[in-house]
Amino acid sequence: MSAESYDDQVIDVWPDVWPSFLLFQSISTQWRTGAVGVTGLDYNVLPWLMKVHDVEDEAAMLADIRIMERTALAEVYKDKGA
Repeated sequence: MSAESYDDQVIDVWPDVWPSFLLFQSISTQWRTGAVGVTGLDYNVLPWLMKVHDVEDEAAMLADIRIMERTALAEVYKDKGA
């Protein structure tokens, strides 16, 4: 992605998923890549990040992260017909 990939649109984050959003931001440098680009997040760092963020319900947090991951991947590949 490049600077041109971003727009000025503001996205509101609901308070109940704010902790998940913060964790998603923390893991945003952990994308796995392949020959065609990003393929998904590397979850190996998640246990440590969940500890750092004092996550109580790890299963719910993982579910939220996976939704954000799928949405991000859909956005990345929306113009590629994938």
